[in-house]
Amino acid sequence: MDGGAIRRWAALGAAALSLSGAFALAAPGTADAATRGRCAGREVRTLPFRTGTVHLYRSNGYVCAITVAKKSGSGVLLVSVQARGNRPVTDQGRYKHHAGPVTVHAGHRCVKVRGAAGRGTVASGWILC
Repeated sequence: MDGGAIRRWAALGAAALSLSGAFALAAPGTADAATRGRCAGREVRTLPFRTGTVHLYRSNGYVCAITVAKKSGSGVLLVSVQARGNRPVTDQGRYKHHAGPVTVHAGHRCVKVRGAAGRGTVASGWILC
């Protein structure tokens, strides 16, 4: 390779690097959708309880859950999903409206789901088998 070819390849690499940086700066807007209480897939079950509801979604072997409080500022919110044979994945804290989403890979295994909002709680047995 001569000097001109090396410079052209270096310029091409620099252009690709700057473009990837621009895409990285634009990507956080799309990543926010997952952190705002949305799960991928279709809703397969709802578990209502006195102070809220747990929504379950399934997509490509993954199960996702969100606990939504009936009243904003209900205190501690919790959502937990456990695939059979694994440990539960939990999100718990003093949230205003919802806890989660939490996602586990369940494949074709059953899952247990728990949810809480303030003093109200719900727990399923093994479901979605």
